[in-house]
Amino acid sequence: MRILHTMLRVGDLDRSIEFYTHVLGMKLLRRKDYPGGKFTLAFVGYDTEDKTAVLELTYNWGVDKYEVGSGYGHIAIEVDDAYAACDAAAAKGGKVLRPAGPMSHGTTVIAFIEDPDGYPIEFIQKGTAGWSGG
Repeated sequence: MRILHTMLRVGDLDRSIEFYTHVLGMKLLRRKDYPGGKFTLAFVGYDTEDKTAVLELTYNWGVDKYEVGSGYGHIAIEVDDAYAACDAAAAKGGKVLRPAGPMSHGTTVIAFIEDPDGYPIEFIQKGTAGWSGG
């Protein structure tokens, strides 16, 4: 078994695709309209779906806003340099929620930005995480 994707409901699919591809450097892997269900799915990621987990962006036709909800956490992306990743995201219009720096109670270098729908995205600097995934 493996994780295939994480689904996010988005209010403006083109705006979200632009953010994930332009600001975060992902690729649009596929996009399909489902007229019978009145929704469109777009899959974005850093590699193909057979090699890595990706994001499914779901646009329900006519719904332009969602509440993020208190149970949702964030998407985490490993970066070589969290400081540079923050600067690059901000230069491309990304909203920085927490500038890059060490965690309050550790040495892992992190930062948070926000996507156009308000979903937080954590940058974790490669080699600084105090767990095996970093």
